[in-house]
Amino acid sequence: MELNTITRRCRRLLGLMLLGTSIHSLGAPATPANTLTLQDALTRTLTHNPALYQYRFHKAALLASKQNDALSPALAVELNVENIAGTGAKQGVQEAETTLALSSMIELGGKQQARLTYADARIRHAQYQHQATSLDVLAQLTTHYIESLATQANRELAQRSLDFTHSLLDTMSVRAQRGATPEAEVLRAKAAVARADMQLTALQRKFERQKIQLARYWGETQTPFQRLDGSLFEFGASEPFAELYQRAQRSPALQVFASEKRLQEAQLSLAHADQRSDLTWRLGVKHFAATDDAALTAGVSMPLFANQRGSTQVKAAQAKRDAIDYAETDQRLRLHAQLFNAYSLRQQGIDNATKMAEVVIPALEQALELTQTAYDNGRYQYQDLMAAREELLAARQARIDAATTALVSQALIEQLTGAPFTQ
Repeated sequence: MELNTITRRCRRLLGLMLLGTSIHSLGAPATPANTLTLQDALTRTLTHNPALYQYRFHKAALLASKQNDALSPALAVELNVENIAGTGAKQGVQEAETTLALSSMIELGGKQQARLTYADARIRHAQYQHQATSLDVLAQLTTHYIESLATQANRELAQRSLDFTHSLLDTMSVRAQRGATPEAEVLRAKAAVARADMQLTALQRKFERQKIQLARYWGETQTPFQRLDGSLFEFGASEPFAELYQRAQRSPALQVFASEKRLQEAQLSLAHADQRSDLTWRLGVKHFAATDDAALTAGVSMPLFANQRGSTQVKAAQAKRDAIDYAETDQRLRLHAQLFNAYSLRQQGIDNATKMAEVVIPALEQALELTQTAYDNGRYQYQDLMAAREELLAARQARIDAATTALVSQALIEQLTGAPFTQ
């Protein structure tokens, strides 16, 4: 699987599917230049994220290593001079014997093919790791995007609250001038304005921090965008947990273990091949200076007890291969628990957000209207009006929190399954 194929798959599995089913509409009109969409963020991350970009160099290194493994044993040239600078008849070079020889190794046991098989397994394993890491990074980005979108929604809610308290302060100031409202209530209204302004400022600063966190995914420190595009309250249809878990069995996270097992099996085959002793041959020409004669020389050597020396490598490779099965079993159990937790939280978030929107918020809005009317008629006090407003504000915030939980859980589900949650 090539890098471009992995990139396209990651974008399709965790990018566009979230855009189409959760917090963005692909059919929506073009967004303003100062607005960031999730699709833009995902595309920039896939292109420029340092954690993903480094896999290109890792792959290049593995390919270069494979080319080296494909090479045959190198030839060596040897020049050997004997019987020189001695004593008596061996003084000088009159009795010198000079040998010029070539030597190399004949690999036995299919070592070269075993090395190439192991190199291919390393390359495939790195590709699966790249795919799994890409999904992890995109899921983290999506989670940060959703949380930032929730902050943006809370900021807009805080702005509405500030506008309300300003309006109420103006009304109470006019009533206080007519003697219809105690001065203490005007002071309370001023304090409410200050608290609402502090809350809005805090959310604005939080949003600025979150913008920086988003920009770092594509390697930037500047945030020219001012808004995020998307809706927190579009969840799509649900799927049975059994289908999701079945899909998760084919997820990149588990494919990494399958690739790791093939890698260790290739390493075990390489260790078995290394147990076979290699032949070292030597062929040369020897010159005798005393008689000016020449003769061929030849030799073959093989190390002894190589099988015993290689047995430890075989045992180590076998142990690593066997350990993968247990690691994969443990990962499947973790995956099941994590997937079910995310599935349950998503359902809970959707239920809470829906009930808030359909029952709680309409009831509190009507209650606030009735309280406002009663307050204007002098039948309710300032505390009653503020309590009704705070209840409505808390319900709207709870709806945002529930929707955020649902969408973050859905992003995790799609990360674990490597596929869209809703079609």
